[in-house]
Amino acid sequence: MDRHSGQHLWPRPPILPRPILMDQRWERVVFLHWRVPSAVVSSLLPRGCAPDEFDGSSWVGLIGFEMVGAGFGYRRPVPYFGTFAEINVRLYSIDGEGRRGVVFRSLEASRLAVVLGTNLARVPYRWASMTIDDDRSTIRYRSRRLAPPHRGASTDFAVARGSRDMSDDPLAQFLTARWGLHTSIAGRLTYVPNLHNRWKLLDAELSHCSDQLIAAAGLPNIAGRSPDSVLYSDQVATQFGRPYAVRASAS
Repeated sequence: MDRHSGQHLWPRPPILPRPILMDQRWERVVFLHWRVPSAVVSSLLPRGCAPDEFDGSSWVGLIGFEMVGAGFGYRRPVPYFGTFAEINVRLYSIDGEGRRGVVFRSLEASRLAVVLGTNLARVPYRWASMTIDDDRSTIRYRSRRLAPPHRGASTDFAVARGSRDMSDDPLAQFLTARWGLHTSIAGRLTYVPNLHNRWKLLDAELSHCSDQLIAAAGLPNIAGRSPDSVLYSDQVATQFGRPYAVRASAS
């Protein structure tokens, strides 16, 4: 993809470095995205990353889904703890070696053990009380954070599923075909590779969105306006491979 023109074709998935560290499914996925100037998000990315762009802008995502069957290794789901509601706030990044990824500003989860374990690895999961209401037409995500930082921060959003296939839409592909995440470990830029099948994406119509998580993630004055992209997907299976350090310079 040309990060300035917005031209994009479904990229060939990378070869996932072995061993596979985690295996999971993401189900009933709602994607809300806001267009933002890259300067707004650049200071929130790990050193060595730059904002990835589509049509000259970067993007902020509020993503709700149900994590299902997460486990260590391949097809080894952890009972109970491997299935839970999650809502994350994420940004889009590119490093000096051209790897595109996401940067998580926060991840709400309803399993305290998951939060405690991932925080040890410096993954910003936050413990929250969460519900998913789904009548097969409209799906609603609600969450309220139960512990610091920003205890009490909440979100409540719902969308009506559409029927128009958005799988080939260039912006939809840019926002969902991400093959890893960028983070900083011991001061070094690190890439955690991720592999998944092609998303089956549908359009969706926003019913309502009252959100405090984006502001709590360091991005005020965004969620008060309507999102620029609303998408839905039933599910995708995904695996994570071995993390590795990348050089700390971005083009």
